[in-house]
This record gives sequence, C-alpha cells and structure tokens, in this order.
Amino acid sequence: MDLALWITAGLLATVALLGGITKTFVPKEKLAAQHGGEWTRDAGAGFLKTLGILELLAAVGLILPAALDIAPVMVPVTALCWILLMVGAMVTHGRLGQFKLVMLNSVYLLLAAFIAWGHLAA
Repeated sequence: MDLALWITAGLLATVALLGGITKTFVPKEKLAAQHGGEWTRDAGAGFLKTLGILELLAAVGLILPAALDIAPVMVPVTALCWILLMVGAMVTHGRLGQFKLVMLNSVYLLLAAFIAWGHLAA
C-alpha cells in the first residue's frame, strides 16, 4: 500500500509541477491558443499565475512532507486541496464542452482521493 501511495503521489506531483510551470511561466496568449487552454482567455494574468503557484506548492506538498517526515499530515491536506482544484477544473472544462478534459480531471481527482484516504487511514 505504501508503494502505491508513493507512486500515485509522484504521478500527481508531476502533473501538478508541469501544470504549475506552464501556468506560471507561459504567456497567457500562448496558453489560450492551445487546446484545453481556451478558458484562460477570460482569466486574468494574476489569476493564472496564482493557480500556477498553487500547483507548484501542491507538487511540493504531495511529496516533501512524507519524504522528510516533517508534518506528514500535509500530504492528505494537499490532496484534499487538489480535489477542490479539480472540481473547479471539471466545472470550467464542462462549461466549454471539453468532456475529455473533464474525464482527465476526474482521474486526477480520484488519484488525489486515494492519496488522502491512504494517508488518513494509516
């Protein structure tokens, strides 16, 4: 079980890291031109950067607390916050009719739920 939690956390942290880097450092216009990034046209640049930074923090929060054994309760807390973020992403993509992205976000949500459950049940 511990190995499954580490693998899942690593996978989700990678997704968060890539999303965070993209939203933090890629210009808004370039994001809006990509499939799945259409929602950024109506979002402010500050909002996008804030989301990006939150995703970068999520990548750290899914791995480091458990790896360093410093406040390991932050791992399930981070996973629960990721669930909230994915609900928002699912609503946003659903409004745009991007149902494949809604399904992808639901997979990320389920991975985060597994991490939260696994750490809270231990």
